[in-house]
Amino acid sequence: MTMTVYEAAGGDPFFADLAHEFYARVRTDAVLAPMYGTDDLAGAEHRLKVFLRQYWGGPDDYRRERGAPRLRMRHFAYRIDTEARDHWLACMHGALTAMNLPQPLFDVFWNYFTQAADGMRNQPESGPND
Repeated sequence: MTMTVYEAAGGDPFFADLAHEFYARVRTDAVLAPMYGTDDLAGAEHRLKVFLRQYWGGPDDYRRERGAPRLRMRHFAYRIDTEARDHWLACMHGALTAMNLPQPLFDVFWNYFTQAADGMRNQPESGPND
């Protein structure tokens, strides 16, 4: 039997810690914090945790709580340009680094996050004359 990424990473404790580490960085990020408009990020932290653990082979709580992920639709209300994407990735990189993963597992997560974050952009690129 093949181990899932969820299991290889350490299961629920890993995903809870990763979401917590990520939102600890978001709280102080000049670009991302204002997007949330609140000091209470517990709901966002929970949604990230259950989404990621489901995506990587863990319990399907996200689907049962919120339905299909539809990430682009859920993020459409936010202005996500290259700067916001880069700040999101910086926060996630810091969170992943804090988790002290073996490099191959780090790379699996990082590859996913860079692709997903790029796919969330919903603002056109600015040109040099904008």
